[in-house]
Amino acid sequence: MTTHPGSDWPDDDSALALAGAFDSGATTPAEAVGFYLERIGELSELLGAFVTVTADSARSEAAEATRRLQRHEPLSRLDGIPTAIKDLALTEGVVTRFGSAAMGDFIPPFSDEPVRRIKAAGLISLGKTNTPEFGLPCYTEPDVAPPARTPYDLTRSAGGSSGGAAAAVAGRLVPVALGSDGGGSIRIPASVCGLVGFKPSRGLVSRAPVYGDISGLSAAGPLASTVRDSAAFLDIIAGPTPTDALWAPATRDGATLLDWCGRDPGSLRVARFSAPVIAGVEVDPEVLTAYEDATALLTRLGHDVEDIDLTIDEATVSVFETVWAVSAAMWLVDPAREHLLRPLTRWLRERGASTTGAGFGQSLVAMAQASARLLGRLAPYDVVLTPTLAQLPAPVGGIRNDDDPAADFEAQKAFTPFTAVWNITGMPAVSLPSGWSEAGLPIGTMLAARPGQDHLLYALAAQVEAAIEGQRRRPPGLLSRGTESAPGGPRGNDEDRGSGAQQAIR
Repeated sequence: MTTHPGSDWPDDDSALALAGAFDSGATTPAEAVGFYLERIGELSELLGAFVTVTADSARSEAAEATRRLQRHEPLSRLDGIPTAIKDLALTEGVVTRFGSAAMGDFIPPFSDEPVRRIKAAGLISLGKTNTPEFGLPCYTEPDVAPPARTPYDLTRSAGGSSGGAAAAVAGRLVPVALGSDGGGSIRIPASVCGLVGFKPSRGLVSRAPVYGDISGLSAAGPLASTVRDSAAFLDIIAGPTPTDALWAPATRDGATLLDWCGRDPGSLRVARFSAPVIAGVEVDPEVLTAYEDATALLTRLGHDVEDIDLTIDEATVSVFETVWAVSAAMWLVDPAREHLLRPLTRWLRERGASTTGAGFGQSLVAMAQASARLLGRLAPYDVVLTPTLAQLPAPVGGIRNDDDPAADFEAQKAFTPFTAVWNITGMPAVSLPSGWSEAGLPIGTMLAARPGQDHLLYALAAQVEAAIEGQRRRPPGLLSRGTESAPGGPRGNDEDRGSGAQQAIR
């Protein structure tokens, strides 16, 4: 059993609360890292959260952070906070497999810019989190690790492709974690794991030094248990480098995103739709109930909510699929190891490889034109409200279809018909844990704002979070924390926790 590391450990799961405990001397980064590493040892395999644990370096960095904070010389507001890095992000000196057996034990010689900034701010990575092969599917069931599971029901997937990061935060293995989102890969896991998942505006987080995503679909961002934690983390990784050709503007008045979480967003004009942008997809009634509840809440908060139609044509869907398939084909894989690729990956790579250079260029142009049409349609509105997903959390293996990758891909589209549109437009979008099914499963609701309006979206998200605070629930049994195991919450005895969790996945 993981033991409480200090009598004054904070009563919630927040990174900012833990930072406050560091400030007051109630606990230290060294104690916090020790606690979370012990918890990872107990629960990571069950949750499919981590693929690599960097315990030695974490303890060393925690000792340095403890000394630094005792000297009152913090590197950032989150100095000393334990975190984790998605295994798609290049991390210098740490095995990075990209969720693929075909990549072996690749060790990058340098880190992606968000990883560099996390380290420079004094946050302490406890390791690399689970992701599906190359981040391609919306579930996390790679060949190199156990499937990622939502702590709210261990028979169900944690989503993808940031599934391991979401499982780690929701399972209280770290307070906050780095994810990435090219078609919903932060927001999907956030929805099924009861978290805040924020996809930033295109260009707000640098893609240096590789700049591998020429489509502009993907963005790195945080998975967190609270809106304020999310904002504080994004403040650390956001901003351009001298080598960036394009970037999103900074927040107004030099205020941080965390500052904006304390500001009144004012009365906003909100567009809403629940008809999936992909035609023919049905939405679960419990998802629609959560969506209607979110609409009623926004209205009570003084916002003007208006129904709109935003279905997109089949040609735009096809263009996105072409760009997605080419992105799969662009991964450099040793031909001698291609047989280790998963069936879906091989199918997508074959589809992408059959696209000519001219065809890919035309698809990028068509996607930009589709983005312009969508942005024009939404220009009169400050914010857009939709469900995050069309369905409740999927059973592990429920979407994956190794025998028919085309059917697998269609099932993914039916599960996630709302998310990718904001990757196409480059708009910031956040999934908030606003609802619960009758069976106690989390249901996310999504808000999107105009490009570059991340600060306003955080102000609104914080307002919504404050209004629904009493509705938050912890994962059951083994995955919750009591007073004897930080940071707080109901917890059964060891025998009940272990037997219940194991039975859930048998």
